[in-house]
Amino acid sequence: MSEQFPISISVAQEDGGKRLDQFLTAQLPETSRARVQQLIEQQKVLVNEVAAKASLRLRGGERIAVLGDVQAPPLRAIAEEIPLDIVYEDDDLAVINKAAGMMVHAGAGATEAERNRGTLVNALLHRFGKLSGVGGELRPGIVHRLDKATSGLIVVAKNDEAHRRLAAQFVRRKVKKTYVALVHGWLKQERGTISSSISRDRVRRTRMTTRRSGGREAITHYRVQRRIDSPYGKFSLLELQIDTGRTHQIRVHLASLGHPVVGDTLYGAPRELQGKERRVSLPRNFLHAATLQFQHPRSGVALSFSRPLPEELEQFLQQTGA
Repeated sequence: MSEQFPISISVAQEDGGKRLDQFLTAQLPETSRARVQQLIEQQKVLVNEVAAKASLRLRGGERIAVLGDVQAPPLRAIAEEIPLDIVYEDDDLAVINKAAGMMVHAGAGATEAERNRGTLVNALLHRFGKLSGVGGELRPGIVHRLDKATSGLIVVAKNDEAHRRLAAQFVRRKVKKTYVALVHGWLKQERGTISSSISRDRVRRTRMTTRRSGGREAITHYRVQRRIDSPYGKFSLLELQIDTGRTHQIRVHLASLGHPVVGDTLYGAPRELQGKERRVSLPRNFLHAATLQFQHPRSGVALSFSRPLPEELEQFLQQTGA
């Protein structure tokens, strides 16, 4: 919400009979009904100076006051027993194959569960007990990130020295990461490099964009592994490497070429694919961090890890006839 508080609203006679939450959602177009209901639950909404329920039926003529915005629960890391696919582990670090749908650390969300629960950090705290503190209380052990809807390999640090040395490798671009993505359409070239700078979208703050000047440098290399002509349209299966690690980098770079990642509705991919006989959908992004290479922070030995596409992505390829 961008309004100034308190907000005062008069209920017209023709609005009599409407539920309080329904009426407020119409009056506050930038605010979702769920957020309006949270305002009411937190007693930030008064009807004739009295706190009311979302289900209250208005009569017309009431005065409504919205006293403030939703007070979100605090962000915090909480040890939770959540299964982890541990690819490698020693005294200094662990390499995890993260499942799609898991946030790396506590983040956006209106409820306790949405903001704080089910994160990779929570699972790591339960599994290892202590992690590096360089990233702060919310991000113990986290050296780099993967988007919630992206699966694949991520390295975490168990102590501060390992964290600093791993972070230095990322800064010097010594860490090699390879991704696999399925995108809509056929790219014109078999391989190429995208070097458009990335910044936050001014209108939709959850998105990044290449269309603003003055963004941060971002470099993505791609190679077409397979061109697919399926009953659901044309697709390209890509292998990608990134020199930089900007937010949503691969997703926004591919979308800027007109080839969004399959399943990535935030950057223009359709929610469903229409075939001749049926529709199919993918409830995640078809983006997987397949390989990860770096030097061990203590010994300097070169380490290399890889994980194949998860089962749901392989099944999607088969389902679409790709």
